[in-house]
Amino acid sequence: MSRVLIIESSARQQDSVSRQLTKDFIQQWQAAHPADQITVRDLAVSPVPHLDANLLGGWMKPEEQRSADVLVMAAPMYNFTIPSTLKAWLDHVLRAGITFKYTPTGPQGLLTGKRAIVLTARGGIHAGASSDHQEPYLRQVMAFIGIHDVDFIHAEGLNMSGEFHEKGVNQAKAKLAAVA
Repeated sequence: MSRVLIIESSARQQDSVSRQLTKDFIQQWQAAHPADQITVRDLAVSPVPHLDANLLGGWMKPEEQRSADVLVMAAPMYNFTIPSTLKAWLDHVLRAGITFKYTPTGPQGLLTGKRAIVLTARGGIHAGASSDHQEPYLRQVMAFIGIHDVDFIHAEGLNMSGEFHEKGVNQAKAKLAAVA
């Protein structure tokens, strides 16, 4: 049995493509892995606070409550990158001595053997373009903490004509079925 942590970050509750992809992912994952435990954390409904001195001093959750085998992030593209709520959550996750450590040869990720799946929703088409600061950033962050098995599923062209919107959603759903 694996534990799957899903991070929702879209401010939109209805008509959110990343939330639609998350729902589809959950259904497909549960069908393929019925014994797995899925936890959903919605950063738009319950945002994590930005880091401050009090919060930094209070982080001592037991290790057994901090683990997941599969991390699923639903990340709409806001201004070429991720929502600030997701960035705030990552600020809580990237912790020296917990998810990475410093060594004489540089930082080393401590979350080895984990997998991440990133479901994105984008108004334009950005995959592989210089305007995409979302995927490179999230790949770097995941690698920094030791997660190198990362799949991205992009629903792109959502704010373009209806044909692009439909094509973007359908392509993402097809890739989702292969990943789940």
